[in-house]
Amino acid sequence: MVLDNAPSWQALLTSEFNAPYMQALRSFLRTEKDAQKKIYPHSQNWFHALEATPLNEVKVVILGQDPYHQAGQAHGLCFSVLPNIKTPPSLVNIYKELESDLNISPANHGYLESWAEQGVLLLNAVLTVEDSKANAHQGKGWEQFTDKIIETVNTKCEHVVFLLWGSYSQKKGAIIDCSKHLVLKAPHPSPLSAYRGFFGCRHFSQANDYLKSHSKRPIDWQLPPL
Repeated sequence: MVLDNAPSWQALLTSEFNAPYMQALRSFLRTEKDAQKKIYPHSQNWFHALEATPLNEVKVVILGQDPYHQAGQAHGLCFSVLPNIKTPPSLVNIYKELESDLNISPANHGYLESWAEQGVLLLNAVLTVEDSKANAHQGKGWEQFTDKIIETVNTKCEHVVFLLWGSYSQKKGAIIDCSKHLVLKAPHPSPLSAYRGFFGCRHFSQANDYLKSHSKRPIDWQLPPL
């Protein structure tokens, strides 16, 4: 596990890889692989969120919980799936809110790479999962690592928008300094909870208004066609 392709994060996170919790996590993942268990995403994409969005370019943080656990879906960005994969239900609801908020027509795919390239850090709390077993890698050490990522953005960046959807993300984001960043909270976009307040939250327009008020380029939430 290395951050060779994420130089802006490397200097601040390298010490984490030498920490006992990360060594234990590395050992766990090695044992899982030795047991021929399928792990998603592919190891080359475990840190893709950091590779796609350099620290100095972070404008928005969206916190997810766990990678998708079916073949071909996860590629290291929360809520995003690879091209030619059916758009998952939570992302369908995100698109519905985007259309309501900014009149952006839903994309015909679920590949959110262009958001990441514009400065949207799409970070899951846990960066790996076992095939068909949701939350299988919770409590193994990833949460401590991603807490460090959030802490790094909180301390090193200015005027970032944190979109915290659901109680899990809101608890994880409790350390964020609301005096220097904008924290927006809503229920999770899952079909189980989206109608409890995610729909109508208008987080996307609020995020862009905040960025513009601090002389930052807003996010173009319209995904390019594939």
